[in-house]
Amino acid sequence: MFDVVIAGGGYVGLSLAVALKQGDAGLKCAVVDPKPMDQLHKDPRASAIAAAASRMLTQLGVWTQIEDKSQPVTEMIVTDSKLRDVVRPVFLTFDGEATEGEPFAHMMPNGVMMPALYKSAKSLGVAFLAPATVSTFRTLPDHSEIELEDGTLLKSRLLVAADGVRSRLRELAGIRTVNWDYGQSGIVTTVKHERPHNGRAEEHFLPAGPFAILPLPENRSSLVWTEKTADAERLVRSDEFTFEIELERRFGHHLGKLEIDGPRRAYPLGLKLARDYVQPRFALIGDAAHGIHPIAGQGLNLGFKDVAALAEVLIDARRLGQDVGAFDVLEKYQRWRRFDTFQMGVVTDVLNRLFSNDNDALRAVRDFGLGLVDRMPGLKSMFIKEAAGFAGPVPKLLSGEPI
Repeated sequence: MFDVVIAGGGYVGLSLAVALKQGDAGLKCAVVDPKPMDQLHKDPRASAIAAAASRMLTQLGVWTQIEDKSQPVTEMIVTDSKLRDVVRPVFLTFDGEATEGEPFAHMMPNGVMMPALYKSAKSLGVAFLAPATVSTFRTLPDHSEIELEDGTLLKSRLLVAADGVRSRLRELAGIRTVNWDYGQSGIVTTVKHERPHNGRAEEHFLPAGPFAILPLPENRSSLVWTEKTADAERLVRSDEFTFEIELERRFGHHLGKLEIDGPRRAYPLGLKLARDYVQPRFALIGDAAHGIHPIAGQGLNLGFKDVAALAEVLIDARRLGQDVGAFDVLEKYQRWRRFDTFQMGVVTDVLNRLFSNDNDALRAVRDFGLGLVDRMPGLKSMFIKEAAGFAGPVPKLLSGEPI
């Protein structure tokens, strides 16, 4: 019998496991994942870690292990132009500090962060069943019965689905979603460049969608390149020369000669919001609860907010002698997170629709708006606070406090 079984051993699932064990509430936890956990270092992608999330990882004892392998974001610029434009005027700039001396974000290679989370979870006594997949589950009055595909049966007070935007457990639970497809895909890859980026992140709004250049350690950057789905698939399948030519048209030459430094993959983009986050003895976190457009770089950080809020709710409940899987306990988590996530989903949806087009009149209006924001320090500070993860009611872990 476990207190919490987490289906999904990604960043969100692993960080929840560490948070629950760090809370010292005596919770017995297990993580189930279809991939072998020793493959985590092979993930070639990178993630933006907001300041609040790095505070949480510090509190969980993970950040000190990986900080020196991250790249602080010291500045961010936003441009808006047509693809053929050689010169792209900067309409909006942000300095990189959430508080004095604290960058509002770091870029972190996934192949560094994931193994560190796994190592911490393992050392804290989290049980791992991997590779393994949840086949089905049944909710009973005082626990859930969870059956794995190999026939193994687990019992738990609470089952947490952290199995991604196409969550099978969400479907098994009968939780409906609000969703639509943008007709876009995000091409993700890493490039080396001749000149240093100096920690500057760039977001270029182009007709097909945003083109983000995100700094990595040394002279390397992670790209999130939005195109119409058919064009993205064509680019990913193209030969290296064609891909590099198309990349240079969007990237520009301000960082010198470019070289592809990793695999290129395309991921379909859409909006998917769960109507409910909880049921008796069942909860959704991370992408299983919400999948949003990457235009604001907040997807993973929303998941970390889920982790901090759910861990605080469960640990507080355990200390009060309450059942961690009871619906009234889980509803506290739902009230805390559902509106904030819905709000971010709406914001990213509006931004994508506003900027992913080639309408000259609309471009003039939005460029005026960007320029106006750039001249309003108070409004820029609010945006930085949001990007850093400090907006709204902040769970203790995101403030750097123990639960």
